Amino acid sequence: MTPHPVPIVERLVRSATAERGIRFVGSGGDERVTWADLHAEARVVAASLQRRGIAPGDHVALLAPTSRALVTAIQGCWLAGAASMVLPLPMRMGSLDEFIGQTRGRILHGDARLVLIDDQLAPFYAAAPDDPPIEPLGAVLASAPGAPSPDEAVLPAPDPERLVILQYTSGSTSDPKGVMIPDRVLGSNLDAIAAAADLTVGPDVTVSWLPLYHDMGLVGLLALPMTTGLEHVQAAPQDFMAHPGHWMEWISRYRGTATAGPNFSWVLATRALKRAEGLDLSSMRVALSGAEPIDPDAVEAFVREAGRFGFPPGAVFCAFGMAEVAIGGTFPPPGRGLRVDAVDRAALETEHAARPADPGDELARRVPLLGSPVPGLEMRICDPSSGAVLAERMVGELELRGTSVTPGYYKRPDLSADLFHDGWLRTGDLAYAVDGELAMCGRIKDVIIVGGRNVYPMDIERAVSELDGVRAGNVIAFGVEGYKGKESVVIVAEARPGEAASLDQVRRTVHDRCVQVCGLPPRDVMLVQPGTLPKTSSGKLQRAKAREQYLGEALSLLDAP
Repeated sequence: MTPHPVPIVERLVRSATAERGIRFVGSGGDERVTWADLHAEARVVAASLQRRGIAPGDHVALLAPTSRALVTAIQGCWLAGAASMVLPLPMRMGSLDEFIGQTRGRILHGDARLVLIDDQLAPFYAAAPDDPPIEPLGAVLASAPGAPSPDEAVLPAPDPERLVILQYTSGSTSDPKGVMIPDRVLGSNLDAIAAAADLTVGPDVTVSWLPLYHDMGLVGLLALPMTTGLEHVQAAPQDFMAHPGHWMEWISRYRGTATAGPNFSWVLATRALKRAEGLDLSSMRVALSGAEPIDPDAVEAFVREAGRFGFPPGAVFCAFGMAEVAIGGTFPPPGRGLRVDAVDRAALETEHAARPADPGDELARRVPLLGSPVPGLEMRICDPSSGAVLAERMVGELELRGTSVTPGYYKRPDLSADLFHDGWLRTGDLAYAVDGELAMCGRIKDVIIVGGRNVYPMDIERAVSELDGVRAGNVIAFGVEGYKGKESVVIVAEARPGEAASLDQVRRTVHDRCVQVCGLPPRDVMLVQPGTLPKTSSGKLQRAKAREQYLGEALSLLDAP
């Protein structure tokens, strides 16, 4: 029987050192606090929570922007034995009602005993009769009047099954899906990440702007340094989005060695590097790309631009992860850089087989290799219909098993039962294995099936994103039922501001590019207002939501004058 990993509370106590710490950067200034000082402040939070009746096993909801206060509160929850529920922030002010509805849905479904809200966000969330107690985040901090001393915190007894994180994945208010991350799962995955990425306390410095309500930011780039004592640099996502080049500047200034971001963020960083001067990116060792489909062209473009500033090409780290395994799923060997598998696109779509092809062939699809399962995990590829295990290079559903796998979704036995197949976690991703490595094709639910072909929407989206007049990374392709029940392709794209006079030309170009990529003419090309494509709280495009808006004629269309 596998022994349980070191409890999270014990890790936090061990990592409370005076040498290393966390530096908060961005529009709020530049402030460094040692892990020892932050731990003392987090003990105050734990004691404050316990004064309010919070006991081990309870859930505390946190609604706040990335800040020292939020980071301290997260650790304080864990020191009190409570699970943290870090809630997504509103993406756009136009969707405020939807934000309130989803937030309340998560709070109530997650049985939060207490809701802590930052003063900046308090005006956006009014308490309802059924809500649990709501208090300002500042009321539990060390700066609050009458705050307890750190010594008043009563650390909980170890319990490997106690939830540390209740991570709500993106979804509608009527269908909340909370991933349960107990102590043993979080500890196992943190150990696996550190081992697979060869992270070492002392020389390594992690840098992140990722949101703390998403597993990549919370687990991979906050919990990891906070529970190991790695030096860490933390910014807020809005600071990155306002100035993507600052990410590279933070890495250069603080000698960052490990960072992570989804594909779109590396595209933005590449653009920023074209205008940059005087950076030194030679310290980078792990530049992880994950959380959304990885475009090898985008990775190579980043390497070219970053190489001007000493970035080592081997630092590129294409990986797979998901909330249902805490975060880390498969990692490549550190220092290897990008590796792609060139496969025949037609065989992939019609035979569901990844047949090797000449990388220079126009019809070849270049699929990034995402490494092997992190320690404690194993993977297999199964036929989604029969459940049969498939041979290498055959496309099927990725399934995972091991120490980092969630026990299921909170209070959703129906979804939890569907999540597992003979004890293996069904990821919902179409993939294949090659030489023991994972190659990802796309989400099962997003595949467009036309005449027996599996058409992958991200292939269309990437190609259309390159066109003039289209906002890169803001394209969604999906299937709709057409003549005699056959699926056809619809493309929804955000047009660039100032391109309104040539919208008809943009539509024709998008139409032609779709035919070039998949041989299918789209049923419709819909150009919409910038900033209106539906996205999750972590910035991923929502194909199902876009399809719903299209069918309901609710898209924010951009009409030519």
